[in-house]
Amino acid sequence: MKIPLGQLLVQSGIITVKTLDRALARQQSCGLRLGGVLLEMGVITGEELLEALGQQSGLETVKSIPLDHFSPELLALVPGELALAKQLFPLKQQLGTLFVAVGDPLDDETLRHLERCSSRRVVQLLAAPEEIGHAVKQYYRQAQALAEMKILLVDDPSALSCDVEGALKKEGYQVFIARDGVEGLKIAFSQKPDLILCDAGAPRMDGYALMRAIKANPASAGTPMILLTSKASPEEEHRALKAGFHDFIAKPVMTIRVVSRVKRAFEIMDKYRDPQLATPA
Repeated sequence: MKIPLGQLLVQSGIITVKTLDRALARQQSCGLRLGGVLLEMGVITGEELLEALGQQSGLETVKSIPLDHFSPELLALVPGELALAKQLFPLKQQLGTLFVAVGDPLDDETLRHLERCSSRRVVQLLAAPEEIGHAVKQYYRQAQALAEMKILLVDDPSALSCDVEGALKKEGYQVFIARDGVEGLKIAFSQKPDLILCDAGAPRMDGYALMRAIKANPASAGTPMILLTSKASPEEEHRALKAGFHDFIAKPVMTIRVVSRVKRAFEIMDKYRDPQLATPA
């Protein structure tokens, strides 16, 4: 039986019981996993979290991924988008077994998916997310392009029920924040984001007015937009989609839902693009 991560960290003397209680309370409001909450709080280091996760899961850890030559054949076993989205990187293959660095040892669904796609048994080795992200960007052109996607979030930060900005940045996106529609329009024209999330009731210029302004400018007319609204009704959804919004998210928003919808939006945008893996320089 696995010992809970929080209990392991307390037993190791890395955090106190009081700190664990605060982290668990914060976890309930933001939907992140305990390790991510503790990192955000600054009470543990990435190395301490990695060691604790390795102890909990019984997996070997990889403290650094050497940027040696990884063959295109090996990289092809893990698609670039999957590598970035799920924090995976192929390390080597041997006798029908694929050794993969992972950031989340509990993601059994992705593990099974990878075994089906690669037709190999997959062995997980734990690595810090930043190590995996660096390796992925080094070797996957498409994944790097995804990481460079810009997202504009137009909403009052105090109105968000969880750290949406932090969650999106953790996925590798560049995130710009606007407190009202007018500021959002200025940022949209200057930064040219790849996706805009806006609150239907944003001050000075609401989400619908912002949509019309974005679509009226030829330079930004093609930018997909997702509406955030507290009116969770079929009528409001119909109105949003009819107005030209790409998607609709009811408030209060949940981090996992926003991240999922953003990924889906980019997947649809890339639907007709042919993914190509980069060869190492």
